[in-house]
Amino acid sequence: MRDTIELLLRAGRTDRRTVKTSEVGDSIWGPSPSTTRGQPTQLSSDPKGERLAYANNKSIFLRSIDNPAVSTHYSAHTTVTTVARFSPSGYYVASGDVSGTVRVWDCVGEGATKGDYHIIGGRINDLAWDGDSARIIAVGNGKEKYGHCITADSGNSVGEISGHSSQINSVSIRQQRPLRAATGSDDTSSVFYHGVPFKFNTSLRKHQRFIYGVAFSPDGSSIVSVGADKQIFLYDGKTGEAKSEVGSGEHKGSIFSVSWAKDSKKFVTSSADQTVKIWDAEAGKAIQTWRMGEEGKVSVPDHQVGVVWPSGRSDGLIISLNLNGDLTYLSEGNPTPQRIVHGNQKNITALAASDLKGSTPTLFTGSSDGRICKWDTTTGEAEPVEGDGHSNYVSAIAAASEGRIYSVGWDDSLRSIDASTGIFTGSAITTDGQPKGVASTTNGLTAVATHKGVRTFKDNQKQKYVSFGSMSPTTIAANETLLAVAGDDSTLHILSPTTLETKHKLSSLGSTISALSLSPTGEYLAAGFSNGKISVFDCRTWEVAISRWSSHTGRVTGISWNRTGTYAVSGGLDTNVFVWSTDKPGMRVGKTNAHKDGVNGVAWLDDGERVVSVGGDAAVKVWRVEGLN
Repeated sequence: MRDTIELLLRAGRTDRRTVKTSEVGDSIWGPSPSTTRGQPTQLSSDPKGERLAYANNKSIFLRSIDNPAVSTHYSAHTTVTTVARFSPSGYYVASGDVSGTVRVWDCVGEGATKGDYHIIGGRINDLAWDGDSARIIAVGNGKEKYGHCITADSGNSVGEISGHSSQINSVSIRQQRPLRAATGSDDTSSVFYHGVPFKFNTSLRKHQRFIYGVAFSPDGSSIVSVGADKQIFLYDGKTGEAKSEVGSGEHKGSIFSVSWAKDSKKFVTSSADQTVKIWDAEAGKAIQTWRMGEEGKVSVPDHQVGVVWPSGRSDGLIISLNLNGDLTYLSEGNPTPQRIVHGNQKNITALAASDLKGSTPTLFTGSSDGRICKWDTTTGEAEPVEGDGHSNYVSAIAAASEGRIYSVGWDDSLRSIDASTGIFTGSAITTDGQPKGVASTTNGLTAVATHKGVRTFKDNQKQKYVSFGSMSPTTIAANETLLAVAGDDSTLHILSPTTLETKHKLSSLGSTISALSLSPTGEYLAAGFSNGKISVFDCRTWEVAISRWSSHTGRVTGISWNRTGTYAVSGGLDTNVFVWSTDKPGMRVGKTNAHKDGVNGVAWLDDGERVVSVGGDAAVKVWRVEGLN
């Protein structure tokens, strides 16, 4: 092993420093966009039609359209993000959050923030750039005003957004001169502005209910507005005068979003009636319709809450977003979707690799909303696990040797998944309490730790049970010869997996153990503590073999060993990921700020060549590890 190797971590940006080994960030597998029932979700594509921008939790993700496994992660916002828009130049992104802050940042370099502006005292619902990439209008639900216009480089005011009595849901700016802007609001009015500076010009009330979307055509000749009344109206792009209503009665649910084709002759809408429609603007007729979900069945998750028609492309691609967060790729003239991009929407709370010994293991991730996804580690593509799954927080996932995946959740249930098909099998098994962890052994046993005790299962049947008096288990690990259970009283119990009889007990460890992991060889047990320290115990003597793994500054949330048990990776609430060596305990390599709001799980891939981490940003991040052998 080399004594000094340069560390290069690239997962959206580069960080260099001198350490003992090198670790190279491989890729970011982005989450699905955040959505809210009954509200539009804004999507934006860059001028070349290569990347998609959207908000998720407290982050913004820029995702390759053609290769969704390639993403860039912007994490400078401190509150929940709501919208992101590419500038017409393609060099910058403006993004907003629920606090009323707009950030302008570089999207072609290292993601440096160019501006940080507080616009309104409430949620930013939408943003729009002018054609010069110099001015931004931000609108939303403020306390004193519902929108404002600023310069992108300095935040100076260049106009007032007035004329509304309720929150503004959408804004659009004409890309040609003379500059014009349009907004749509919950007060059912669409307001037209002249600029620069932008001033109120006219207000029209064609809609009967909330207006969810307004958009200027790329040539600036027309404006389209859509809303909760299922209606579509066209206006003159220069004067703001109403021209016509389009497709009355075609949509059967609220229309959440609208986007123009680059030729300005057609536009596309997405609706709560589960449909996406292409419209001929001049004829005022729908020329193509896609309906999502099972035919004839009402499906709330298939409400289409966002849509974008990326410019700069020649393939007629349209991307629609459903309430479940799935991105559906549609092609004009083709009646069936070309692709559906899945992922986790919420904080990822559990992670497991299905086959540590295989060259291409499959990952399973569980999130706080109960969703479990199966990831192909060669392509970075995810599929939701089908069947009757968890109804809420997935607290732990474990891989079993017989090709099964076991998961436990706060619905107090244990469920099994066929690792090859990605389908829930059998029925849910009720646990004895709220699950804290799950572990599987090579002889077919599955152990579940709840706040009350530990229960083992085999072939979906309950086996043994043990409680620990006043101690409440916090985490669990197992192999064919031992079962380790940690408690909230800073104790570690070593049990027989078959009888659950105590074989050894370690007390007064100084802090609550928050993570346990047995090395594949059975030689070591790594215990991560709530104070950030990691102790490695020798499983033959139960003496502390390594005590120098102490770089975390917050609770250790996950530990995973490589196949040979010579290296371990750990993650913690301090947002950091570290790789440790058993041969040289003082040696480590790590990535700080790996996940916004903390790391919740880590795992090894590819026989020790890559590690993967998940966390509060709902992203799956893969880091390539080099120089360890």
